[in-house]
Amino acid sequence: MPTWPWRAPLQTHPDVVVQDARSADVAELIAFAKQDPVDAALLGEHVEAMSSYGFYRDQLLCIREPHGLTGLCWTGGNLVPLRLSDVAVEAVADHVRRRSRRFSSVVGPAHDVMRLWEAMRGFAPTPRDIRPDQPSMVIDGDPLVAPDPGVSLTSVNDLDLLLPACVAMFTEEVGYSPLMAGGGYERRVRSLVQGGRSLSRIDEGPEGRRVVFKAELGTVALGVTQVQGVWVHPDLRGQGHAVAGMAAVVAYARAQVAPLVSLYVNSYNAPALAAYRRVGFREVGTFATILF
Repeated sequence: MPTWPWRAPLQTHPDVVVQDARSADVAELIAFAKQDPVDAALLGEHVEAMSSYGFYRDQLLCIREPHGLTGLCWTGGNLVPLRLSDVAVEAVADHVRRRSRRFSSVVGPAHDVMRLWEAMRGFAPTPRDIRPDQPSMVIDGDPLVAPDPGVSLTSVNDLDLLLPACVAMFTEEVGYSPLMAGGGYERRVRSLVQGGRSLSRIDEGPEGRRVVFKAELGTVALGVTQVQGVWVHPDLRGQGHAVAGMAAVVAYARAQVAPLVSLYVNSYNAPALAAYRRVGFREVGTFATILF
């Protein structure tokens, strides 16, 4: 991961206070995030967990202006900004510059991400990729196509099959293997399986059992399930597995987890966009991602 040059002169923003959430009212933060639950889901999961995991408070920035709480920014492994005003963007960038943390990406609503990136450009490492246009899509009703009956919750006993599929998906999407960073990715996959948030179809193939389709309920917060990690085996693409598989994911998530299902996808991924639209997803906004 690139080196971040943290130490720089402090800029002053007298009308903006940026501070961590150690003294914040969690109920106030949740109410704020619920104003935009789809945009806020990525950081909302951490906000909802603060009552149980107090150390999360150190990683959430609260932005207050004279009229009250106006924005949030998660500063864990990723930077996730939400509803930053123009002056708050500069204040958050100054705060990030002075903290001894590294981030693998900046991700969230495009309006927030791209302005924060412009404010960070002078001190942040050169990104590996900038993805400014990732349609944010939702479905709040039954899927428009029949769910694949072969898609079900992944069993812990199938982790040895699922993990390579997850690694292949990540490598295709990001450009490097997540296993290069140690065991954190494998632990994440295991935790999703154990938590009932991994769905897959596993069939017999020419060389034994293999993952045909898989997806994770990567984020669950604020009444929203955000689907992540959608993948179809390369040998089986173009056969409708993504459409029927996503229909099964939507049906399960809406029945068992949250009534609203969301995702975001690269605008250049035409096959994925077409598949999600066939399932019944509609566009409601735009995300962006800066990858370091």
